[in-house]
Amino acid sequence: MPLIPEEPQIYESVPGARNAAGAARSPQARTSSVPGPRPAPRPASGRDDSKGPGTPARPGGRRSGGKPSQRKSGNTAATDRIQLVAASDATAVEVADDTVDKLLDEGRAPGDILVLTTGELHPWAQHELSFGEDAYWRQLSEGEDVFCAAASAVARTARRPIVLLAVNGGTDPEAAAALPAALEKAGEQLIVCGDPERLRALL
Repeated sequence: MPLIPEEPQIYESVPGARNAAGAARSPQARTSSVPGPRPAPRPASGRDDSKGPGTPARPGGRRSGGKPSQRKSGNTAATDRIQLVAASDATAVEVADDTVDKLLDEGRAPGDILVLTTGELHPWAQHELSFGEDAYWRQLSEGEDVFCAAASAVARTARRPIVLLAVNGGTDPEAAAALPAALEKAGEQLIVCGDPERLRALL
């Protein structure tokens, strides 16, 4: 009697959680997840930047459909430009990457976006720094792609229309200092991804 193959099981994806396919392509201190390329980073001069399996790439590759919720705090014009997106320290980078996807889908240019982290560096930044700081920072000055950096290095970054601050660690004083510094770099809007209670206290 011929064997009937079992029907494949289909699992619903959970918003904000990584699936197995995304795990090989997402950036951040969690070594198991790295967002896929969109578009693939251009090779820096003097090295091959081709992306092999498991190699971190810039944020902007996944289509998780995350929808940042607008939250205004305070009564100043500056805070009117701040958007808070709920995330834990562990998921702040992933949520920031989802938000980058949404912005790119809405037509924003990759060079309009800067991603800062208060804790561990975005995995894309860690990977690019392995080729040397000159090649890494050159990509910022070229201004053609999403760029990721540590919030503590914000003074070295250029002003961009949209800045995403992923509160993925660091002390409260460090996160509090990163907020105005990131806002100063944001020409149009600062999107902060982190714990809402903590962020409201800091803002």
